[in-house]
Amino acid sequence: MNTHSQTAGALLRQWRQRRRLSQLDLACEAEISTRHLSFVETGRAQPSREMLLHLAEQLEIPLRERNRLLSAAGFAPLYSQHDLADPALEPARQAIEQLLKVHEPYPALAIDRQWNLLAANASVGPFLTGVADCLLGPPLNVLRLSLHPQGLAPRIVNLAQWRAHLLMRLHRDAEISGDPQLFALHDELLTYPAPADHGEAPAEAVLMPVQLRTDAGVLSLISTTTVFGTPNDVTLAELALETFFPADAFSADYLRNLTKST
Repeated sequence: MNTHSQTAGALLRQWRQRRRLSQLDLACEAEISTRHLSFVETGRAQPSREMLLHLAEQLEIPLRERNRLLSAAGFAPLYSQHDLADPALEPARQAIEQLLKVHEPYPALAIDRQWNLLAANASVGPFLTGVADCLLGPPLNVLRLSLHPQGLAPRIVNLAQWRAHLLMRLHRDAEISGDPQLFALHDELLTYPAPADHGEAPAEAVLMPVQLRTDAGVLSLISTTTVFGTPNDVTLAELALETFFPADAFSADYLRNLTKST
């Protein structure tokens, strides 16, 4: 979606269509008339800054794209964007580092909107042993590392299920954000060798673990995703923490002993 030369109305229409909403649906949610929304989308009415932000909120447009929407309408961007190393993000960076550290001996990492690694705790390091140098970046893309035949894929016992799970998450992220690089990454991952089985989770499965083959046995991990609740900075809005927990007693013992030996 080329957003650099489009009007604010055209961008709104594209986001509405991406969210699979009719003009009537959006107008009802935003509590405005369908006629006014139609005029905004076609350029017959010039929306105020407040109206654009109100519609963006209803459409759940990412902060990065809200800035582009405002710029297309002639308004200054509202949301800041700092590098994670910028002093302005020092409190957030300290919180991230603390969360990663306290999660040891279990693996935890911070990723950006395109699944590139920003930070990781010490428990992640041992899992990168044997991975091809070309996959270690920078940037190190977590999904590419996971599914590439020279990455972790050969060690993943339930590769078909885990691959299907990651591809579903990536496709959902691409649809929500409209990021063409995420769509390109999805297409790239589809070209990697896939297991023969269909990749669906067992019907009785409550969670989708990743199962890694080790010399001591199969390590089973479940993951959670944490995001900042009320970010006003684009970088923080697009940042997520992926934390892994042992799914059984063997995995817990394995991770504790692995940390002690490194």
